[in-house]
Amino acid sequence: MLMERAKTIHHLLMFLCLMTAGWIMSVGIVNAQSVENTGVVIAGRLDANINSGSVRILKGWIEDADQRGASLFVLELNTSGGRLDETRDLVGAIRGSNVPVVVFVTPSDARAVAAGTFVVVAGHIAAMTPGARIGAVPPSDDWREDFLRTMGSRETRDAATLLRGIASERGRNAEALDRTIFQGISYSAEEAVRLEIVDFSANDVPDLLTKIDGFGVTVAGAERTLITTNAVVEWVETTRVQRFMRWLADPQLLFFMLTFGGFLVLFELLNPGGWAAGATGVVLLLLTFLALGSMPVNWVGVSLIVGGLILIFIEIYSPAWGGFGLAGGISFVLGGFLLFGDSSVPGLPAPEVRVDIRVLALVSVLLAVPLIGLGYSARKSRNIRIVPRNDQIMGQPGVVRKALNPKGTVQVANELWTAESDTGVTIQSGDTVIVSEVEGVTLKVAREASVGSEQAAVIENNRSL
Repeated sequence: MLMERAKTIHHLLMFLCLMTAGWIMSVGIVNAQSVENTGVVIAGRLDANINSGSVRILKGWIEDADQRGASLFVLELNTSGGRLDETRDLVGAIRGSNVPVVVFVTPSDARAVAAGTFVVVAGHIAAMTPGARIGAVPPSDDWREDFLRTMGSRETRDAATLLRGIASERGRNAEALDRTIFQGISYSAEEAVRLEIVDFSANDVPDLLTKIDGFGVTVAGAERTLITTNAVVEWVETTRVQRFMRWLADPQLLFFMLTFGGFLVLFELLNPGGWAAGATGVVLLLLTFLALGSMPVNWVGVSLIVGGLILIFIEIYSPAWGGFGLAGGISFVLGGFLLFGDSSVPGLPAPEVRVDIRVLALVSVLLAVPLIGLGYSARKSRNIRIVPRNDQIMGQPGVVRKALNPKGTVQVANELWTAESDTGVTIQSGDTVIVSEVEGVTLKVAREASVGSEQAAVIENNRSL
């Protein structure tokens, strides 16, 4: 009995020892994790307008941070705004991220205005460097007219509703943010912190990570406490392809490429024999359509530009009274004007996605000069009538294209002539003949093998006259 009790006590002591050892180890591990690196922080910088190219880059960075198990993604932001569609897309990516996203407006002269305001407010944490600003673009006369015209529109109300919804989700001051749209107000970093539009003011990323250490955020419906004091920051850069695509997505450049690419391809089709013009045109068009696929392009505008070029070339190579050329010019200019659709955030002016009227005028002039020259040359060449002399045709060999029975068609000197056999016999298609006489626009011909010495002497004498 005593032995059994001793064994039971021994087992209890062993169990308590194991529990104690496990607790000590777990405390040691937790303490070690709290003083060592708690996870990698991925950081990237956007110093451009919000367009389809920049949205793809940022979404890729956020997805990469998630796949790598990063503890935080920091976006340094400096933007003048962008289109509402791309802004919604980027905001959705931030709100749906599994990794906490910090949007940091920096350096001191940076700004996150117009659509950039939406991106800042969408961040799980929002911060600004002293001197930076957020809100509306500084007012101007043009802005005031646009503001008065759009402030009551459905698009403006939708944009304001989106901004209030993001602010409510992140616990930010929706009333102050409303004023950025309906009153055109912008805020400094100090004002934004005081009005609870952003969470922190920080000098740089290390200062920011120190300040947000221990800050609580809600990510994918779960509460998280950030531990960032000893975090390792890894910066991500845009690739060469991404930089090229972002450079390519320029409305003025794309208009140039579409216009001259189409011009070169049409020139090659109407003047076959070379390859440089056609190949260059095809490359320009491929690059153009690659970029247009991710921009707010109006495909009716593209069709008008291409159709205008075709009408102009029809006028050049089949000159009439000028109607095709006039219609082509109008179609081209109208297509350039309608090529892109502007959908920036209403009430918050931003750089428009459109072809500048000065660029449109310049391209039209540059295109008109060679086209007018080609048209003049084509008309001049068509006004010259080439009337062959007898001594140029007599004795020339030809090939029967339509059987002479007794009349038909022969090809002489790369031209088709009405001809008849000088002896009245039938000459089949494909036979070789010699021109023996010219009567107006009709040739008298004989089979090459049947030309006698006397007839040949007469033909040769006529050729020498």
